[in-house]
This record gives sequence, C-alpha cells and structure tokens, in this order.
Amino acid sequence: MQKQTGNVFILISCTLASFLTPFMSSSINVALPVIAKEFSMDSILLSWVSTVFLLSAAIFLVPLGRIADIYGRKRIFKSGIILYAIVSGLLAVTFNQFMLLSLRVVQGIGGAMIFGTSVAILTDAYPQEKRGKAMGILVTAVYFGSSIGPIIGGYLTQQFGWRSLFILNSILALIAIIFVLLKFDIKHEPVHKEKFDWPGSIIYGISLASLMYGFSKIPDLFGIALSAAGLAGIILFFVYEKRNDSPVLNVNLLLTNKVFAFSNLAALINYCATFGVGFLNSLYLQYNRGLSPKSAGLILVTQPLVMAIFSPFAGRLSDKIEPRILATIGMSLTAVSLLIFSTFSEQTNMLFLVLNLILIGLGFALFSSPNINAIMSSIEKKHYGVGSATQSTMRLVGQMFSMGIVMLMFSIIMGRVQIVPQIHQVLMTSIKISFLVFSILCLFGVYLSLIRGNLRNNGS
Repeated sequence: MQKQTGNVFILISCTLASFLTPFMSSSINVALPVIAKEFSMDSILLSWVSTVFLLSAAIFLVPLGRIADIYGRKRIFKSGIILYAIVSGLLAVTFNQFMLLSLRVVQGIGGAMIFGTSVAILTDAYPQEKRGKAMGILVTAVYFGSSIGPIIGGYLTQQFGWRSLFILNSILALIAIIFVLLKFDIKHEPVHKEKFDWPGSIIYGISLASLMYGFSKIPDLFGIALSAAGLAGIILFFVYEKRNDSPVLNVNLLLTNKVFAFSNLAALINYCATFGVGFLNSLYLQYNRGLSPKSAGLILVTQPLVMAIFSPFAGRLSDKIEPRILATIGMSLTAVSLLIFSTFSEQTNMLFLVLNLILIGLGFALFSSPNINAIMSSIEKKHYGVGSATQSTMRLVGQMFSMGIVMLMFSIIMGRVQIVPQIHQVLMTSIKISFLVFSILCLFGVYLSLIRGNLRNNGS
C-alpha cells in the first residue's frame, strides 16, 4: 500500500511538471503576432521564438538523460523545474529580440532536464501491465497544458499583454517546485562508476545546431552547406558512440532493438508532421481570417482537448492491444487530417476547421500514448534514462524540424518580410504547401509504425 501511494505521488509530480512546457508552447503561439509587432520581427525570426526553445531542449536532452542515469534522476528533475521557473520570470521582463531568444535557449535547457527524466522516473515506478495507463495520464497532462494554453494565452494576451504569459508560467513552475519538494521519493541509485561522454555530447550538440540552423537558411548555399555539415556530424556521432564504452547515447539500442528503433523513428516523423499545425493555424486564423488572439485560442483548443480526452483511453488500451496497431491507426488519421488542411482557403467554413482539428486530435491521441508505452517497454530497466531521453529527443527534434519546414516554406515563398495585409494571400499559399508536405511525411511515418514488429513478441 505504501509503495502504491508513493507511485501515485510520483505520477502527480511528473504530470504536474510535464504540464508546464506544452502550456507555454501553445499559449505563446497565440501571442506570436503581438510579439512580432512589438519587436518588428519578420516571419522567419518570429518562427525562431518557438524553434530556439526546441533546438536547445533537443541538444541537451540526451546528455542530461545520461547524466541523470549516472548521478540521479531526482536531482536533475528538481533542478530543471527550478531553472525553468527562474527563466520564465526573466522572460516576462525581456526588452528586445536578442534577450527574448537567448532566454528561450536557457528555458529549453530547463525543459530538457524535465523531459529527460520524467518518463524514466514514471517507467521505473510502474510495472509493465500498468505502465500504459500511467503514460496515458502523463500524456493527458501534456495535452491538457496544450488545451488550456490557447484559451488562457489568448485571453491574457488580449487583456494584459503577452508578458503575462511568462509571469503565469513562472508561478505555475513555482507551485510545481513546492509540490516536488514536499514529498517526492524515488529509489534510483546513481551509477558513479560510469563516465560521462563529453566528446560525444559536444559532437551531438554542434551537429544538431548546425543541421537546424542550416535548414532554416535553405535555399541559400550557406544553408545547404551547413545542413550537410550537420548531417555529417550526426553520422560521425553515431559511429563514435558505437565504439564508445560509455556512450551518451546507446546506439546499439537503435541498431539491435527493432521495436525501440522504429517506434522512435515513427515518433520523430509524427512530431515532424504535426507540431507546426498550431503555429500555422494561429497565423491563419489571425492574419487570414482576422480573428482576435482570444477567438483564435478558443478554436485552437479543440485539437489538444480531444487529445487530452482520448489519451488515457489509448494508453490503457495499449496494455491489452499491441501498441503498433493503435499507433498506426492514429497516424493514418493524422495523415488524412493534414491533407484536408492543405485544401483550406480564406473562405473555409469554421465548423469544418473545428471538425478537422478534432480528427487530428484523435489521431494524435491514438498514436502518442501507445507509442511511448512501446518505446519504454521494449528496453531493460537500466536503459530507462536513455530511453526516456531518446523518445523525448525524437519528439523535440521532430517538433524542431516541423518548424524548420515551415521556415523553409516561408523563406522560399514569402522571403524575410513582416506579415502585412499585402502578403496575406502569399501567407495562405505558404500555409497550404506546408500542410501538404506534412501529410506526405506522415504517410512515411505510417509505414514505419506498421513494420516495427509486436512489442510482446520482440521487446527486450
């Protein structure tokens, strides 16, 4: 009974912390047009407000997941929430573009400390037959943050300005800190004998940053060259890690465990195809349809709300049905929804938009919880930290490249210009082409999800 009570408290602590970052991401999407106006930011620079957080978190996730395995997950988890709270407060008083983007980088590090440990802590606390339910609750907290983000973000931005979003986020993080400090007991023993892989971490970080920044500069020759250098660095990283006795990322898990590898790749593709949806629809509703931040937020809440409702159900179902089947169905629905989005125009019926947001929300709910369950249940307990960091990295890298695709489309079609009424039709074209690219990517993800193999037969 005592262990069960402790597990419930761990679940509450992890879900509370995991709520913070999606709430921030979804609420700030609604505020982006207002931020762009205050700081005179062009369309590409505006995209970096979301992307730079993702890039920072993705760079530090794997190294911090490894550090958590060596020195203790609770320590990293708690430090991440404290850092996140402090930086959120500082973001509320930022006074220029440089300060805003720089602090978002540091906020990403705090987010990585939370992402890289929460799933591992939760996986360690629950046995496999109950893990899907726990993951479903965790994912629900994430989607609940995404759900109320647009509503609260739209209201606060319209009534009190965009800075109020960061003030609220800082207060919520402080509450999470108090909650964690009161009673958060996990039984993970640090492994001090293992060394931390500094060279691998540096290669990984520089390569990922080069790849993403170069991607945002395409079609310029510099962008192509930097992207190629980043890709070469990622290949070098995998070769180096395979030969390393104490790697920051155990690449053998990806090379020898089919369920683990293909589940992670499916997650990468899924997030790559879906994260830009909120950003694009926020611009579409406010620029092309002329809605206020508050009204746009009320419409955008539909997708994450559906995700929050159905994720626990999908998680529990994945304890009984092969996660591969549920995840593949979910990604198929997502691909259909993205294709429908690519046909939208400035005359599209709002009810049709809401129905399509429901469809993509349902698809994502059926994919996410079962897929996380498949990833974490396919590896041994000693790899939970790296497994948690790897699946979180797939999510963040996918989200990052989703924004990279948007920036690439904007760069090619619109160029580096501020979004003014004269280019709203060009913006509409950029949005439609982005959705079309996302739908094609999602079809590839359906294939990866389908061929991963069965967890209960092939899992480690």
